[in-house]
Amino acid sequence: MDKRYQVFVSSTYQDLQEERQEVMHALLELDCIPSGMELFPAANESQWTLIKKVIDDCDYYLLILGGRYGSISPDGLSYTEMEYRYALSNNKPIIAFLHKDPGLITAKKSEDSPEGKQKLLAFREFTQLKLCKFWTTPAELGSVVSRSLVQLIKTTPAVGWVRGDELPDRDATLELLRLRKRTDELEAELQRARTTAPKGTEDLAQGDELHTIRYSFTARDPTTYQSVNWTGKFQVTWNDIFAAIGPLMINEASEPTLRKAFNDYVISQNQATLRKHKGLEDSTFSLFAIDESDFQTIKIQLRALGIIARSEKARSVKDVQTYWTITPYGDELMTRLRAIKRTVVPDEPPTVSKATKKA
Repeated sequence: MDKRYQVFVSSTYQDLQEERQEVMHALLELDCIPSGMELFPAANESQWTLIKKVIDDCDYYLLILGGRYGSISPDGLSYTEMEYRYALSNNKPIIAFLHKDPGLITAKKSEDSPEGKQKLLAFREFTQLKLCKFWTTPAELGSVVSRSLVQLIKTTPAVGWVRGDELPDRDATLELLRLRKRTDELEAELQRARTTAPKGTEDLAQGDELHTIRYSFTARDPTTYQSVNWTGKFQVTWNDIFAAIGPLMINEASEPTLRKAFNDYVISQNQATLRKHKGLEDSTFSLFAIDESDFQTIKIQLRALGIIARSEKARSVKDVQTYWTITPYGDELMTRLRAIKRTVVPDEPPTVSKATKKA
């Protein structure tokens, strides 16, 4: 939507009419909405309430300071300084534009009383504590205002105003609210899916329940050099199965990759035990492989538990492999299974191993 920003222009009036016209022209060229004392009658207490309301409605505040301090309010401050301090207290984005050399301003447009000059000097020093720019001629002021306001809008974006016909109508607003509500509901469902098992999995084997895995391997006798095919089986929990292969599917993994991971897991779980089997003590093992039926069963079980899912990532038409990835709930479960928990280790005395002296 095309925004327009309302800008409050504050200054004394009689001495800065030409300067104000340049500023107003610059603001209109920037498609801004000028607001200032031209809109108000002579300042009084009731009018001050209206001025504060207009400042509240504005997006930016500009101060032009020349050679006069301005009309004094009952509080002892000029109305111009009161406007500046009010905008400052309400955190309005402010730029002050100060005459570069007040001594060059004609006496007709300058303060004639020592008290007025002192107040103007103090006000100038106060404004220079914040963002301020300097000018000499009305034309230069208009140019400085244009550049400064463009930069201020970039660095401090404001709410602005838009045309009424550019605002969404009632039906569009209701549809946006409905979609936002649906988005919140889906985000809540996703959060629940990360931390709880899917419905309908209560009767499925899972967690620390045991499952039997069958496997085969080849053993080569070191004496006769004969190779014999063997089969075996072992029990393992579903959590251990998933903990072994889950990290492979953080992004995604193909079925051959998962099968190899299972085969490696079978070796790691059984090789030491097989060494104790009569006739296999000194054999060389190879071709460890999980039973194909058990591999498919495990894959289907993990999918039924909502832990893994088939990857829908787009890939080349030449790639006919099936890929699997972990679900949000699977990612949460894997983190609980594989993350190392903090343990308090008691202080132990240092140990020293005797080294073998080399000849």
